[in-house]
Amino acid sequence: MGEPAERRPADTASGPGRVLVALYALFTLAAGARAAVQVATRFDEAPVAYLLSALAAVIYLMATIGLVRGGRTGRRTAMVACSVELAGVLVVGTLSLVDRAAFPDATVWSGYGRGYGFVPLVLPVLGLLWLRHLAELAAESKSVPPEV
Repeated sequence: MGEPAERRPADTASGPGRVLVALYALFTLAAGARAAVQVATRFDEAPVAYLLSALAAVIYLMATIGLVRGGRTGRRTAMVACSVELAGVLVVGTLSLVDRAAFPDATVWSGYGRGYGFVPLVLPVLGLLWLRHLAELAAESKSVPPEV
């Protein structure tokens, strides 16, 4: 038998993690489909923007996989993906507002994800907070002596 439920660290895809997994899976599909259509039909119009959307889809996929996989490796994968995503949203969001000519067409991260209701800005923050919470639970479960 495993540890009692109250002492076992929460799984990355349980509770609020389920919502994160669903949102990351949805954004993987949305950004991936958008990028695929843009690259296939209009790549010459805004190659940087379209490739950034494709990169966003890959990062969303990595976050989804990490959250679904769980465990130490899954949490690390999700942590890296969420961190890179947040950096991308902040950098691309700022550049898209400062130098509009650099982004003749929007990316998923343009204007901090304005075209997606700012979810691309909020999602990695929520993901990082969830992963931090799980790390705290894991640390607590290691410090609690087993019951006899």
